[in-house]
Amino acid sequence: MRRRIELADPAIEGSKQPYHEAEGKKPKEAERIVARCIDSSRRLAREALWAVLAELRQRHHDVVGCGLLLASGRALPPDVHAILASHALIHAAEGEMYRDVLVRASEHFSLRVTGVRERDVLVRAAEATGLAAAELQRRVAEMGRPLGPPWRQDEKLASLAAWTVLAQA
Repeated sequence: MRRRIELADPAIEGSKQPYHEAEGKKPKEAERIVARCIDSSRRLAREALWAVLAELRQRHHDVVGCGLLLASGRALPPDVHAILASHALIHAAEGEMYRDVLVRASEHFSLRVTGVRERDVLVRAAEATGLAAAELQRRVAEMGRPLGPPWRQDEKLASLAAWTVLAQA
């Protein structure tokens, strides 16, 4: 099963890139924008994950956990205003925000989250499954054929993270 979940509410201006939307705003307004978008994204993530879990359980599949691709960057400052002072941090914060809403949604449903840094995912999947990296890459490429396009790099990496979770279960 492949599904795209939406974590940004189109009815909320700037919800796809809340830190970009908050950039240049007065401090209280910036905080309000970011907080509103995070709250909305958390709700959407819970709703989307609930729907996925319901469908998988209806098909008699057991869900053992979630795999999450992690960034390779450094930790963000906790202060919104420090983030908004750097365009590079704005991009990083938005990525972290979406990862965080997915982790919180998974935890809401008592699912264990296995985070894997993107640069390490092939090695981790090979270790977890006992398969050679080249064999995993071949199998991931093959998985895309019956699914049809798009079968992009992010989907291939997510599949490797999922295999890591399944092999550890």
